[in-house]
Amino acid sequence: MNASSSTEGIRLLLGGQAFFPALIRAIDTAAESVQLETYIFDMYGIGSDVAEALMRAARRGAVVQVMADGIGSDALSPEWAQKMAQAGVQWCVYSPVGAGLHGLGLLMPDRWRRLHRKLCVVDQQIAFCGGINILDDFYDPNHGALEAPRFDFAIEATGPLAAQIHEAVSLLWWRVQAGYSARKRHFGAAWDKFKAAGYGGRSPTGFLSTTTGVHAMLVLRDNLTNRSSIEKAYLKAIGHARDEILIANAYFMPGRKLRRALTSAAQRGVKVTLLLHGTYEYFMQYYAARPVYDTFLKAGIDIHEYKASFLHAKVAVVDGRWATVGSSNLDPLSLLLAREANVMVEDVAFAGELRGHLCAAIARHGSRIDPAIYRQRPFGQRLLGHLAYALMRIGIWIAGKRY
Repeated sequence: MNASSSTEGIRLLLGGQAFFPALIRAIDTAAESVQLETYIFDMYGIGSDVAEALMRAARRGAVVQVMADGIGSDALSPEWAQKMAQAGVQWCVYSPVGAGLHGLGLLMPDRWRRLHRKLCVVDQQIAFCGGINILDDFYDPNHGALEAPRFDFAIEATGPLAAQIHEAVSLLWWRVQAGYSARKRHFGAAWDKFKAAGYGGRSPTGFLSTTTGVHAMLVLRDNLTNRSSIEKAYLKAIGHARDEILIANAYFMPGRKLRRALTSAAQRGVKVTLLLHGTYEYFMQYYAARPVYDTFLKAGIDIHEYKASFLHAKVAVVDGRWATVGSSNLDPLSLLLAREANVMVEDVAFAGELRGHLCAAIARHGSRIDPAIYRQRPFGQRLLGHLAYALMRIGIWIAGKRY
């Protein structure tokens, strides 16, 4: 199956091997602007190629704005900082932490409100959204070289959906800039930047249509007016499911509403299949999901763990027609604390292409969880799972949330 498929206005991209060439091609066409948001911007390998493309665009006279998360991304080295500044790239760090806190930042629940969106817009006309960071597909900052690429997705969009993404990126950029100016007591500049941001209300509730009948919509999650938008979109799609629900999610620890929705779907005869991360990456994300498996296995839900490499996807297909691709995991960090962005699509061709990729991944690289064997797992694994789950819930409680 090809790495990407297309319909007018929206194109599905499988992994960094499809995403990065498309992103760099788009940036190299920029005449006016490039706006990019990412959780991780790592300069190793393909990351440096993206950085070079951004600098080329800035040297041509395009306004280039990059926002990287203050915990997900390391600070720019002096060499890269100088090169970016000389080229004219505007580089902004979202919610930076002090040098002494950087390594411990994720242990502090008040630092969990991160920028986890992966968005890019070129000339307000070509946009990208998905789960792929600016990070080489065959490299991990914590684990080194990878034998196989991450399993992840993004979409490339033009037309009305690109305009939606441009509006969202511009709004956050100017709000963050206004905040930085206010903290420096530059209140006049802060007010000007706040006005530049314009009004940003709730995430749109209606789908946009293309001339070919594809319906797509950007759905945002933040801590202001869109606190549960992505979760509600999942709940609505799952609640209407009649035949099949197929979810691939990297860090899977859904709350009560989503657990109830999925088990209810299975009980009414819907085939529910989960493709989850099966390779150890981080203690909390790996072990905290395990206690949730019991509930789903008892309900007859099929669980497969992806073993070929790191599964980083955050996608779903329902009844072969509704699909979502984005940055939001189904865990407390994404659904309750982080800024996230997903695209929801209603289209048989798009959903079918995504479903085909997921079914192929399950067949080739999935390891099915046998309920009987899972119930007999060693006591030590059970203990680690319940410990991680408890720590996650305590952390969310400390952060002032209920989950």
